[in-house]
Amino acid sequence: MPDPEVSEPEEHPVIAGLLALVGVGLAVGLIAGLAALVGVQVLGLGDAGASDRATAQQSLYIPDPQPTKASKGPLITLAPGPEESSDGEGKPSKHNKPSKKPDKEISLSASQTAVSPMEQIDLTGVYPGGEGAILQVQRFTGGNWTDFPVTVSVSDETFTTYVQTSQPGVNKFRVVDSDTDLISNEVRVTVD
Repeated sequence: MPDPEVSEPEEHPVIAGLLALVGVGLAVGLIAGLAALVGVQVLGLGDAGASDRATAQQSLYIPDPQPTKASKGPLITLAPGPEESSDGEGKPSKHNKPSKKPDKEISLSASQTAVSPMEQIDLTGVYPGGEGAILQVQRFTGGNWTDFPVTVSVSDETFTTYVQTSQPGVNKFRVVDSDTDLISNEVRVTVD
């Protein structure tokens, strides 16, 4: 019979579990560290000679700064004005009179001359010097020009839009610059 005072050693499952967890952690850490070391060697990330070679192949040349000379001319450039030629005596020539600068004009055209009711009417045009302008399309109705519910902006000195109408007969359209009130020519489209 076993001695009642001598008992079997008590098991401590929590301590045993913690020791097993620490052992597994050390084993996984050791394996991960070795894998990282091998990866660095294979990829050449830790090789100092490789980085020196890469630096030698890649270079950026920055020239030494040089002082610049101060400009003696104007700091802004103005658009050239009309040139006057002389006849050799310093007098302006009669053949080269300065020409008057032409006024801005809006040129409008319609791609169609006859359409069905509510068919698209393509309006295109040119507006020299009108970059960014907003043009209001107008229609001649009842003896007056009235705003049509279409506007178009000018880009690269050109514009394009379309209108649709069911009003039968000849329809007259034009565009007006909303800022300068400059008016285009009119175009006529017959709605059948």
